Amino acid sequence: MPKVLEFKLPDLGEGLTEAEIVRWLVAVGDVVAIDQPVVEVETAKAMVEVPCPYGGVVTARFGEEGTELPVGAPLLTVAVGAPEAAEAESSEYSGNVLVGYGTGEAVRRRRRVRPAPVGAPPATAPVTPSGPPAAAAPGHARGAATATGGSSAPAAAADGPVAVISPLVRKLARENGVDLRGLTGSGPDGLILRCDVESALRTEAEPAAAAPVPVAAGAATAGTRIPLRGIRGAVADKLSRSRTEIPDATCWVDADATELMAARAAMNAVGGPKISVLALLARICTAALDRYPELNSTVDTAAREIVRLPAVHLGFAAQTERGLVVPVVRDAQARSAASLSEEFARLTEAARSGTLTPGDLTGGTFTLNNYGVFGVDGSTPIINHPEAAMLGVGRIVPKPWVRQGELAVRQVVQLSLTFDHRVCDGGTAGGFLRYVADCVEQPAVLLRSL
Repeated sequence: MPKVLEFKLPDLGEGLTEAEIVRWLVAVGDVVAIDQPVVEVETAKAMVEVPCPYGGVVTARFGEEGTELPVGAPLLTVAVGAPEAAEAESSEYSGNVLVGYGTGEAVRRRRRVRPAPVGAPPATAPVTPSGPPAAAAPGHARGAATATGGSSAPAAAADGPVAVISPLVRKLARENGVDLRGLTGSGPDGLILRCDVESALRTEAEPAAAAPVPVAAGAATAGTRIPLRGIRGAVADKLSRSRTEIPDATCWVDADATELMAARAAMNAVGGPKISVLALLARICTAALDRYPELNSTVDTAAREIVRLPAVHLGFAAQTERGLVVPVVRDAQARSAASLSEEFARLTEAARSGTLTPGDLTGGTFTLNNYGVFGVDGSTPIINHPEAAMLGVGRIVPKPWVRQGELAVRQVVQLSLTFDHRVCDGGTAGGFLRYVADCVEQPAVLLRSL
């Protein structure tokens, strides 16, 4: 007999507790294979596709596009063939993980089956994998009562099973004292959903609500309200935490980047993949962090300790249509300028296409922020918590510059360093920034550390 299994929003990792439904990839009645992506969700980290660990026919979806769901909330239900086979296949072949993180074996295609007609007992008797018969659908309950002659329809309504599949819905109702028998479900075949319970709670709360406090006319509707959620909400939370916890300071210096630009032109003239300015600045950053490791650290506030980190995982700010993201280049200190250029290009393209994984966006130890692409010279950036510093780079433009006692037009850039004053004093921060500026002005300085 077919068995209805409920698939819940899985733990997305990295401390994420909720996700927003961006796009459903399947509809009710579709046949899905094990580990087939069924929904695209947006977390505070990235856009990801969620695979279903069961193969069968989709019987219900929970949540419209744009709805935000917590981890553990029902996503959809799937009617599978033999319960024993379904459980065995799910445990053996599906890791119930996100696309791109791997499963036990490749996706196995199942023969397409037609869902049973609405009202047929096998198709309308979904139960949870280990739930009691009380999880059966109303149509099946009525059929069972008639076949056994045990009770009339009114008695079944009062004492029979309740049309609820999700244990989360039952828990929500139980904790708030809501009688599920008094609710009319809005789901398929009268299935009671979370929104039905929440609607009942709102209805009960309305009579007891206090009279609204008078407000000035138009005050409640003035302006446009935009929810802080998804990437925008995550950025807001992280920046607020940074400003609250980190006593930051900023120092800056102008540098003559003419020689750096000439060195880049010479590198690119010999053929091969092009070297970006960002890659050269990143290479300079890693050399500077080797000299001043205090800035490649984090503060453990609970233990009151500064933790110096052995590897440089370099984050770089990338503006996308969905907002600001900071992809991370792993082990940047071990990469050449060509390798850095290639990785920057790969991560930037993934950021613009929305295919960055949570792993691409976490674990940074230092951030390089090239705000010169916006046509500005300077900035005092906010540190990317829990890092200890961020180097900002303005636009490189021709400016008057005194060189060897004479006025000349040179390619000038403003560099700024925002640092956590808990990990070092101004002398260390100034030494780091001065070394970066020296390498920008005389790239040959880098040869001493290569």
